[in-house]
Amino acid sequence: REFTQMEPPTHPGDSPVELEFTEENLESALYQLYFDPDMEHKSVAQKWLHQAQASARAWQFCWALLGPDKLPEVQFFAASTLHVNISHHWSSLPTEQHESLRRQLLSHILRFSSGPKMVLTRLCVALAAMALNLIPQVWSQPVADMVRAFQPQEPDCEGGPVAAQGPQLHCLALLELLTVLPEEFQSRRLTQPRRSQLREALAGEWGVVCSMLRQLLQSQDSSDQVKEKVLRCLSSWVGVDVPLGESHELVQDCFGALSNPELFDTAVETIVTAISQPDCQRYTDALVNLVPLVLGLHDQLKKAVQDGDVETSHGICRIAVAMGETHSRVLLEQVEHWQEFLALVNMILFCTAVPGYYPVNETTSSLTLTFWYSLQDDILSFEEEKQAAYLQVYRPVYFQLVDVLLYKSHYPPQEDYSSWSSDDKEQFRIYRVDISDTLMYVYEMLGAELLSNLYDRLGRQLMDPQLSAAWQDTEVLLFGFQSIAETIDVNYSDVIPGLIGLIPRINISNIMLADTVMYTIGSLAEWLADHPVMLAGILPMVLEGLMKAELSVSSVSTLKRICRECKYDLGSYAHDILSVSQDALVKDVHKSSQCMWLMQALGFLLSALPEDQLLLRLHSLISPHVQQLDALATEEPNPTGKQSIVHILGMLSSLFTTLDVTRQADSFEGASSQTLGSSRNPVVAVLQQVFPLIQRLLSRWLHDPEVVEAVCTVFEKSVRTLLQDFGPVVAQLSGMLGQIYSTFPQASALDLARQIVHIFAGEEQHLSNIQSLAEVLTSATLAIFQRGPRDHPDIAESFMHFHAQIFKKKPSLYKPDRIDVKALFHSGIVSLKFPETPAVKAASVFFTELLPRWKDVPLLAEALQADGKLLTETVLQAVGGGAPRSLTEHFSEVLLGLNRHCPALLSQWLRETLQTPGFPSAQVSAEQKHTFSQQLLREQTNKRHVKEIVKEFSLLCRGLPGSGY
Repeated sequence: REFTQMEPPTHPGDSPVELEFTEENLESALYQLYFDPDMEHKSVAQKWLHQAQASARAWQFCWALLGPDKLPEVQFFAASTLHVNISHHWSSLPTEQHESLRRQLLSHILRFSSGPKMVLTRLCVALAAMALNLIPQVWSQPVADMVRAFQPQEPDCEGGPVAAQGPQLHCLALLELLTVLPEEFQSRRLTQPRRSQLREALAGEWGVVCSMLRQLLQSQDSSDQVKEKVLRCLSSWVGVDVPLGESHELVQDCFGALSNPELFDTAVETIVTAISQPDCQRYTDALVNLVPLVLGLHDQLKKAVQDGDVETSHGICRIAVAMGETHSRVLLEQVEHWQEFLALVNMILFCTAVPGYYPVNETTSSLTLTFWYSLQDDILSFEEEKQAAYLQVYRPVYFQLVDVLLYKSHYPPQEDYSSWSSDDKEQFRIYRVDISDTLMYVYEMLGAELLSNLYDRLGRQLMDPQLSAAWQDTEVLLFGFQSIAETIDVNYSDVIPGLIGLIPRINISNIMLADTVMYTIGSLAEWLADHPVMLAGILPMVLEGLMKAELSVSSVSTLKRICRECKYDLGSYAHDILSVSQDALVKDVHKSSQCMWLMQALGFLLSALPEDQLLLRLHSLISPHVQQLDALATEEPNPTGKQSIVHILGMLSSLFTTLDVTRQADSFEGASSQTLGSSRNPVVAVLQQVFPLIQRLLSRWLHDPEVVEAVCTVFEKSVRTLLQDFGPVVAQLSGMLGQIYSTFPQASALDLARQIVHIFAGEEQHLSNIQSLAEVLTSATLAIFQRGPRDHPDIAESFMHFHAQIFKKKPSLYKPDRIDVKALFHSGIVSLKFPETPAVKAASVFFTELLPRWKDVPLLAEALQADGKLLTETVLQAVGGGAPRSLTEHFSEVLLGLNRHCPALLSQWLRETLQTPGFPSAQVSAEQKHTFSQQLLREQTNKRHVKEIVKEFSLLCRGLPGSGY
């Protein structure tokens, strides 16, 4: 069939133009949509076709487009149009035409039962949507009527018989219709009462469906295609919570389909869906009757595992886990059937232990891990006497489980592992993390005996000369220890001293074993803090690992944990730790992120040293890096130099994050309360020493955001750690920040200034410096707002947070002749209009802090009088659809601030802005706007209530009230 290209009408809404929704024009537009290579033509055609679907003529033209001579794409559009109109424009069809539409739909479904499948499905969905519109008042028993309509030789809508196209095709069409009916119910947006009403009506029809599905599944004459459709139909109805008590016989029949390879996958999905419904627990007898059927699959499971049939073993495992995990408590309580449930648990253990390496040889074992959590939780939730009885039965199973989990955690032989793809290696790593979490959980049931078990096995491996264990055997036992020690307090365990004694005996020449050794030591850092005498045997291994790039992550993170937990006991090891660390840094053993961690570790270590040692060690540590920075400051800017500068500044930031001598007196009882006497804080001394260097550096790199941000981060981390001790640097830093920002404004400078205001705005000696800094930053930023801040959302965000902090801490900084408060107020309104969420949130915080102080700050009252109406209008416009709904909560806080602190003014502004027709949305009436205004003005205290009022109004403005949002 030849199509002609068309130019879609430009005003499809006008009544004369409705004539243009003709059969020929629609087919031409569909040709454009599906076959025209020009994307613009496609887009125009699609918009026009949407208009056609929503037009009054849609009810008529779709039948012509369903003609047998049309292309499948055209027929599909027609069927979709019927569904769209039934779902969304049902009220536009006169009631007297409902019966005719129903008969036409049934007739066309029968006609299309031989295909195309996509058209048949859309017609079935359309009839399902119609049934949901008419149930139960108009169409009380749609399922029974549908089943009758699909009997052979059923009269069609014209009264004549439909030619029998074969019982199987009619049967498949009926099953398609019955499958999509509950699916359409699930996807429909309905009010809760209507959903409950429809659910009840559909449940009432389940008996008819269930009986027919059983008959078809048991029939010798049913083809595999029909049986597969039966299984899918059952899955669909399970979604509307049909009771297992009424369908358990049908579910039992589904187990028979598992022996048919063609039906296996669908049968698994159906059975899993059916038995995973929590509501099934009400039908204990039905569940108990299903357990033997699940156990009956064990031989099929064993054969599948033996034959390497991954799909079959995976499917049967899913069924066993669904039964065990969803209903473990109910099945545990059936004491007379305890042996059957124990058999099910052992069947799941068999699935956990399936041979092969995950994910290369098998993917089944991972399905079972959550079952062991559920079973343990249920056992431990019983009262003591009952719990003891269950533990007697299941503790041995859980000890077997530990053996299985450790076996499954084994690394494969090195040559096999080397051949794995990076994706397989990553999946195996995640799988081991899941096993680690399971072992940690299992410890709650097995307790100290589990640690003793692991320790005894490790001891035999390392001490018995006749046992030449592979490195994987040692690694997996350490992995078990680490999994438990990582989150469980093992301080009381009597096996940890022995374990710490065994670790130095381990040959860590294999990288993967060495990695686990490091992580195991790290997990015992808290224990080492209580038993510092054991550090001597352990630290050399960690420092040895520190010089190996392959152990970078594990060795650095372990050293960091030891330095954090044991810092007061590391004095005698400080020299070794610092010299090895410095060596590793100079030789570039580690990547940048690990260098940062290492500096944090050294910060913890240095914090606990006596003052004379601290200054010496600190100078020794940072001197090489400061010298390198000094050399870089003289070079012309280049990419390599920039990378090195950012890296060195990052290391200094990391060091200053944890180097905190002020906590020494608080944390360590033996420390002097005058740790530093009258001396400067060592971090302050370093900052003052390197200040000229940083200024020289910035003179060359001032226009590079990354370098400026790295410089600001050094000071920000320092001020966060030192708090008031940072005071001596404030004057210099304020001057430098002002210079940086005036030359090249950057958000990082504003963020650092906010920290200074937060900590020092209350201290008289710093006030003039902070005042000057605030003026410079404000003046430069307002100039950006005057030029147009759209390209600088990060600056707008940081600027709003900066001034919110000033309003909160020191509003007296706003001197009438020094800071343009009116322009500042207006910049807040502009920031509320940004499309970037962080900027809008920051502006909301700014107004939330500003409004309580509008009477106290000179000129702020004038700014509010002048621009308060504009602020109100901006917020209402955003709430009415101008901003994403996720931000409504923040706008509601601004409205609450206005109402709490200037209610009379807000009342006036609401009245003036909301009286504009169509504002903030054409979807809301004048009465709805008045109601919103009254509700809002009545609520001055309850933040949650205001949020609800504003949210509801926002939904009204967007045409979404009562839509399930």
